[in-house]
Amino acid sequence: KELPTVLLIHQIDRHEGAWTILPLMTDFSVTYGRNSSWIFFCEEDTRIQVIKLVETLRRFDKSKEWFLGKALYDEESTIIHHYAFAENPTVFKFPDFAAGWALSIPLVNKLAKKLKSEPLKSDFTIDLKHEIALYIWQKGEGPHLTPVPEFCTDDMNSYKVDHCATTFSNFLPLCGEPVNKEDVFVAVKTCRKFHGDRIPVVKQTWEREAALIEYYSDYADISIPTIDLGIPNTDRGHCGKTFAILERFLNHTSPRTPWLVIVDDDTLISIFRLRKLLSCYDPNEPVFLGERYGYGLGTGGYSYITGGGGMVFSRTAVQKLLASKCRCYSMDAPDDMVLGMCFSGLGIPITHSPLFHQARPMDYPKDYLSHQIPVSFHKHWNIDPVKVYFTWLAPNTEESSNGKKVGYNREDL
Repeated sequence: KELPTVLLIHQIDRHEGAWTILPLMTDFSVTYGRNSSWIFFCEEDTRIQVIKLVETLRRFDKSKEWFLGKALYDEESTIIHHYAFAENPTVFKFPDFAAGWALSIPLVNKLAKKLKSEPLKSDFTIDLKHEIALYIWQKGEGPHLTPVPEFCTDDMNSYKVDHCATTFSNFLPLCGEPVNKEDVFVAVKTCRKFHGDRIPVVKQTWEREAALIEYYSDYADISIPTIDLGIPNTDRGHCGKTFAILERFLNHTSPRTPWLVIVDDDTLISIFRLRKLLSCYDPNEPVFLGERYGYGLGTGGYSYITGGGGMVFSRTAVQKLLASKCRCYSMDAPDDMVLGMCFSGLGIPITHSPLFHQARPMDYPKDYLSHQIPVSFHKHWNIDPVKVYFTWLAPNTEESSNGKKVGYNREDL
């Protein structure tokens, strides 16, 4: 009869890994294990019809272990899921967080007990929804995800939503006027061996959206033009190069330029959409934005922004980082992970957006991308990157007034 208790994860626990949810199971079990029946998880933009949600949950026996959600699955095995279920990836279902997902209290209690006896392994968190489903499944000993048709990601104005307990707004966040083109400085990391095949793709696609752009390489090529930072190219991480870019941004660009974006030469990005998204952030705050991954979060590790999808910094964040003594432990260390470690040590939180993508469109379930207006994708493997850009990211694919998605044709890219 009472209204649900609403918890905001960032307020529950200052622990770096609270966003990965599993470390919170013990708290949930202790606090809600006796007086509640369900814990329902959703995203900030999920809209909930509470009465409909309660009716939906009532169909399931609350004394049993239930894992409920809108089911996603991989059509082909994918690198972001470590090629899991390679023989038939469609058999394993995992929840679309945008639609919301639910755990019955008996399952919460069971997970809390397991986590007490077997702490989470110190490893990478790459795609949380898949990894949580794998953990709950316990190699077949735990429950599978049960699909619930009332958990929806249709827009609330859609004719289909009459049966939905949840809906999801697929607007690009816009909190005011998009930031000016001249307020975003774009740094492209490249090297001599990719000048011939990757840079032409950037020039054919998103370069025209960027008012301020420089290409940083291990070789100065005036035809592009690239700037030689004096850092040799490495086969592993690019920490030395990235820190050189950060120093250059602080010391050689206008102090009035509030935003820096660092991308790889095989990142496809919509600067047009990014400018809208950045209207939601204050560049006078230390902002570090992109797709969040985690490393060793069960054992006091850190979160980081994965580099391929694009890393966005406010000038204030760059100033605070470079004023600290945190630097690369080697020139070929993974730049994104070192940055995550540094910002974690400075107490500056990572800001996650699911609209940045470390992989290609074909690496994600179609249904997952169908309610997104993406900002970036990464990699050119086995795809036509120009076609991917114009299908998924080009500005003319949106209605100019409100940024709502329109029904243009997305092929299987």
